[in-house]
Amino acid sequence: MRHRLGLAAVLGLVLLAAGCGKPGGVDGDLTNGWGAMAPASGFEPNTGACHNANFSPVGPRGTYEEVDCAAKHRTETVYVGTYESPAADADVPPADGSAGAKAAYSVCDQKTTTFAGGPWRNARLWIGVTRPTEAAWNGGARWYRCEVIELNSVEDDGGLVQREGSLRNVLAAGTSDLLLTCYAIQLDGNGAIATMPAVSCAAKHNGEFVGVWYAKDLDYPKDDATWAKFHDGCRELIADYVGVPKDADLQYRTGVVSLPGGADVWALGDRGVRCYLWLDGVELTSTVKGKGVKSLPVQYK
Repeated sequence: MRHRLGLAAVLGLVLLAAGCGKPGGVDGDLTNGWGAMAPASGFEPNTGACHNANFSPVGPRGTYEEVDCAAKHRTETVYVGTYESPAADADVPPADGSAGAKAAYSVCDQKTTTFAGGPWRNARLWIGVTRPTEAAWNGGARWYRCEVIELNSVEDDGGLVQREGSLRNVLAAGTSDLLLTCYAIQLDGNGAIATMPAVSCAAKHNGEFVGVWYAKDLDYPKDDATWAKFHDGCRELIADYVGVPKDADLQYRTGVVSLPGGADVWALGDRGVRCYLWLDGVELTSTVKGKGVKSLPVQYK
């Protein structure tokens, strides 16, 4: 009775008949001597990476893409941190306004100042925190990204700038064009501020950035009484900046613009308030920093 051999069997017989052996260094054992596979590790973003995608509070792995910081980009990762307990022990990533979200934002606040080489609120910058998706969280991801963005204005509801070049140490020399300086404040028909475009302090202007005041233990301003407390805090900064007394006449020397962040970052614990002096009806052509009472006289009208 004839038996039909499969092709593999035929080839095997031919090789044996030809006396072919195993190549040098091969022992024929396919199981021993193999190293153990490394344990699976989840995706984690990189510090210092730039991205062309818009900022998002949630960062899916599928949309993560790094670009050269020398090319046009929208955001830059200044730090990658890890959520700690109890936030890290939860079943889902920290929600906006939660203790875990506030802790991450606080770290990003500090890390951005270090990364930029100076207080980021003194410049046209905005920061945000990106967290993992719920699916990644379920897979063990506990990272968060600290993102920084350049804006074309922080006073006039400015938009994002697609910049070229990293923001690392950009504020260190104190000469960056990102720094807040002087403003040509304009009023609307009701006497409220309509716009405050930035100008050189050598150009005609009537406003100047003086620093950041921190509104501790205060609610987000929604009424005149709360705004008055913000203005009082900023006026004290103005007095220090210009070099005038902190007395009852201070309110007659200058107007003030108090600019906290939005309600969203306020809920994350951001209490920084940008402060500006404002001289309605006066045109300045230089900074008033350190120039004393002669530069900021009491206005009797």
